[in-house]
Amino acid sequence: QVQLVESGGGLVQAGGSLRLSCAASGRTFRIYAMAWFRQALGKEREFVAAINWSGGSTYYADSVKGRFTISRDNANNTVYLQLNSVKPEDTAVYYCAAVDYFFPSSRYNSGSYYHYWGQGTQVTVSS
Repeated sequence: QVQLVESGGGLVQAGGSLRLSCAASGRTFRIYAMAWFRQALGKEREFVAAINWSGGSTYYADSVKGRFTISRDNANNTVYLQLNSVKPEDTAVYYCAAVDYFFPSSRYNSGSYYHYWGQGTQVTVSS
């Protein structure tokens, strides 16, 4: 089992920055990839970014490419999401997810592959 705890959400003005953290505990040695998803009120959950835990390859949704950066600290079992140039449409609950088996990077944007989820952290962008 892997437990995930997100932090760092809050209220930020449009154009500002925020950094989210996700601390993993438990059987972290089995983690293969981690990702961030988000869900806005009344909308479906959507993929934001993912990172391969060992190689560090990163993947982004088109809507955040160039503005958000996902990174990891293997020593501390933590994944980060740096949000820059935020927009009101970035307002959502952001969820951290992890998976402990191999699956193709082409499917990193599919939430159904991830076994472990955090409780979410709210990000609100004011205009």
